[in-house]
Amino acid sequence: MVYQPAAGARDLLPLDVAQKRWIEDRLQQVFHRWGYHRIITSTLERMDTLMAGEAIQRQMVIQLQSTEDEELGLRPELTASIARAVVTRMANVTYPQRLYYNANVFRRTWENRHNRQQEFYQAGVELLGVGGLLSNAEVLLLAANCLSALGLQSWHLILGEAGITRSLLDAFPAHLQAKVRSAIAHLDRIAIDTLPLSDELRDRARIMMDLRGDSADVLQKVSSLGLDAEQQEVVNNLKSLVELLKSEGEFPLILDLSLIQTIDYYTGIVFEVVSDTDSQARVLGRGGRYDKLLGLYHPQGENIPGIGFVLNIEDLYQVLLSTQQLPQATPASNWLVVAETPTAEAAAFAYAQKLRDSTHLVRVEMDLGGRDTQAIRQYASDRGIAQIAWIKSDGSPTIESLR
Repeated sequence: MVYQPAAGARDLLPLDVAQKRWIEDRLQQVFHRWGYHRIITSTLERMDTLMAGEAIQRQMVIQLQSTEDEELGLRPELTASIARAVVTRMANVTYPQRLYYNANVFRRTWENRHNRQQEFYQAGVELLGVGGLLSNAEVLLLAANCLSALGLQSWHLILGEAGITRSLLDAFPAHLQAKVRSAIAHLDRIAIDTLPLSDELRDRARIMMDLRGDSADVLQKVSSLGLDAEQQEVVNNLKSLVELLKSEGEFPLILDLSLIQTIDYYTGIVFEVVSDTDSQARVLGRGGRYDKLLGLYHPQGENIPGIGFVLNIEDLYQVLLSTQQLPQATPASNWLVVAETPTAEAAAFAYAQKLRDSTHLVRVEMDLGGRDTQAIRQYASDRGIAQIAWIKSDGSPTIESLR
């Protein structure tokens, strides 16, 4: 079926591209204003690079085989690629490094669902080489600034702390920690009730699952779990972060210490950006701190702190569709240049180029012949072209405005 795209792939037509670019351009402007620089990494990566951080499952990767029998894969996310590039190609840079990306990623679908999407577009940032309160706050405020630049209103940020949540699991028997962790990550209360736990540990698991809501209430609940000095310091740092965010104005924040991934990718704060327009929650992006990830790629194993987030362009697009902010048509050309006679064709091309050489972006089309005067005017009107330049053999134009 040569006339159809590959399963899981799709074509973006000119209007689709215009709408996608509208989103990407506004995000890029925000990234620039915050001092971030774009990085472009390879679409192809070695499988050992992609798998090093245990951030993805092997079956998610669309794998390829090189002529040297080297296992390669299409990137399913960008953080691993950026980590590799920074520690190997930017070894002598000054930190912090503020990087952003705007790229496509690929994820294999193993469910039996026909034409399930396998190519996605993302934009995001990585702030590398610095930890602490201010870097955490910068990334969260930057994410909020991105959503404001897109004009999104109904959204909130769910904030967790992977380090404290993971350390609270130490109270459970070692052989049950993975199951308790999975149950908390998936808010599976039935699993908690069926695990062979003492009443005290079952209550602890239930409290951990309910550590979500108003930040003051959540921080008070977690403090009741008998924290040691190190855990209490993490909670105090989280409290300082919440206070700093709220000092910047209305910040739609939900604290959720049950927000924990089932993988050991994040080491500190984790967060999700959620839209709740039309009473339907949609995750627009997610991120967190990963202070040990870059050490997996560093030639000397040196740990370099990092924090970042990713925004999903398709999800942003779906939310923005209902706001009527996205372009509803492709940009119209400003000019249609028409040679009145065959001897005027060279002069018409020269006049069109003169228009294009303007300091401002000007869209100029050439009429390519085969139409009478009425058909030319009808074409220009249908395409929303503002002006027609009728060119004589001596190069002199007659300008006709259609608006």
